[in-house]
Amino acid sequence: MITADNLVKTFIRNEKKNKKSEFNAVDGISLSVREGEIVGILGPNGAGKTTLLRMMSKLMKPTSGMVSIRIGEEELTDDIEVKRHIGYLSNNTKLYGRLSTRELLQMLGVLYGIAEEDTKRRIDEISEVLSMESFLDNRIEKLSTGQTQRASIARCLVHDPQVYIFDEPTLGLDIISSAAIVDFMKGEREKGKTVLYSTHYMEEAEYLCDRIIMIHQGKIIGEGTPSELRMQTGRDSLRDIFAGLIDENGGLESDLCDSEKEDAGKRRVRR
Repeated sequence: MITADNLVKTFIRNEKKNKKSEFNAVDGISLSVREGEIVGILGPNGAGKTTLLRMMSKLMKPTSGMVSIRIGEEELTDDIEVKRHIGYLSNNTKLYGRLSTRELLQMLGVLYGIAEEDTKRRIDEISEVLSMESFLDNRIEKLSTGQTQRASIARCLVHDPQVYIFDEPTLGLDIISSAAIVDFMKGEREKGKTVLYSTHYMEEAEYLCDRIIMIHQGKIIGEGTPSELRMQTGRDSLRDIFAGLIDENGGLESDLCDSEKEDAGKRRVRR
């Protein structure tokens, strides 16, 4: 289980005439994700999703509040142990372009202290799950966007973590690559793994997530299963629920709709 208790992250931004001001990118968020559960974080650009996930993975220290990661009955307190149990995917990961995906995963196996035979077996398993057989030995700099994203996700899996924290893993991908990643997350849930991820795609979240947390301006504005959210708001689609909740909490409904339309258009073109 991974738990956040009243997380706050404060940054300083520059304003006009060289003035600076503080703002909370994440403003008092508490949440928990259980073993064998997929929880989706939904929010428009600038809502605080990436900052929240970085703190949840303990890559970023909160200004205040706490994150607790528990595997079974053991709470992880050592940073090295935390990294051994988490697979974290950022939305702008850079890979070594001159390496093939296989070489990258072999290198990571060494860094994680995994035996060579175990690394080989793990690479074969990951390649099958993410449908990477056709490009596993191609240089990463030659891969398509979808192939590169699958290679990036593969690097999070070598050490067989118990917790996955993914920041928009399917953003901008074609339908085949997206399906491979969604099917992977469903498969890991069946193994009792914990998955926390952010997305812009409402239909994907409704199909995949056990629970959904909607955030706006660093705060949670809605939380529950898709069915619970429909009952709470009296609206049918997640898109309408989300737009309505944002409107009730300070607007940006038009920005959200424009972003959703743009993402949907990209997907239609790729299909």
